[in-house]
Amino acid sequence: MSTATLPASNKSWLDRLPVISHLRMSSGLQRGMLVAGLALSGLFIVTALFAPLIAPFDFAQSSDASGDFPRQAAPDSKFIWGTTATGYDVFSRTLFGAQTAIWVILTAVVMSLFLGVLLGLISGYLGGWFDRIAVVLADAIYAFPSLLLAIVMSIVISQGQSSLFGGVMAAAISITVVFIPQYFRVVRAEVLRLKAEPFVESAQVIGASPWRVMFAHLLRNATRTLPLIFTLNATEALLTLAGLGFLGFGIEPTSASEWGYDLNRAMSDATSGIWWTGLFPGLAIVLTVMGLTLVGESMNDLNDPRLRRFSRKKAKRITQSGQVGANK
Repeated sequence: MSTATLPASNKSWLDRLPVISHLRMSSGLQRGMLVAGLALSGLFIVTALFAPLIAPFDFAQSSDASGDFPRQAAPDSKFIWGTTATGYDVFSRTLFGAQTAIWVILTAVVMSLFLGVLLGLISGYLGGWFDRIAVVLADAIYAFPSLLLAIVMSIVISQGQSSLFGGVMAAAISITVVFIPQYFRVVRAEVLRLKAEPFVESAQVIGASPWRVMFAHLLRNATRTLPLIFTLNATEALLTLAGLGFLGFGIEPTSASEWGYDLNRAMSDATSGIWWTGLFPGLAIVLTVMGLTLVGESMNDLNDPRLRRFSRKKAKRITQSGQVGANK
């Protein structure tokens, strides 16, 4: 047996996880991009989880025991990022905005993952009229702009009242509809390739039902590239939510904090030289999208052997391992 196969077979389940395995095989600029993306994404997740503990005020708080908060106050010791035109603390609203963003990302991507993978398995394995109809519908859905669909769903779901549930579900459902074809096509293509493999034919010969073949044999092998699509789609989900808020179809400030809404309200402040009300929510969107994009693009490069880059030591070690295996 070649020694080149030993390290892979000796890897633990932790080393085979998507992000960790990509981090171990990366080097140089690719590793720097992946680490930077993980750091920004981790900062976003930690902020969302611990926002109530970090933020000095509530997202809709405009007064305390000392009285009402000043409006459009410049950053100082009490309000480190200043206040808005309505007297809200910019720092607190920016932190709580991460919670709203992560709710939309998780809701939208999880729903689209479930439905897209299920439809891809059934369509790719069973084929026939269901497969033809599903492919046509998937192609047609690509013609729908996600932001326009989100505006329509926001009006239908929230009935003009932009509550936390209405705003999150409007963005999540519209993103789900747009993302389902992506997961569907990826899983369907993998199932079409895998169902001709010997292990699938063996399961069919011993009398395994179609559902058992799909979920016990095909599901695990057809979903290996989904973590990459998840990271890339998470950025689009965040931008759709911010677009809804910026256009006035998002969540009201008394229901939840949302970065797009805060940017919309900060436009008039910018013309007056009040920069702090729009700078920090905008930076939050840019850094979060950048972090998720760096993770997704780095994983994409590392999954493609043509784009993967090895350090000199790692390349030399792989070459030596291959030569030893060939000699044996």
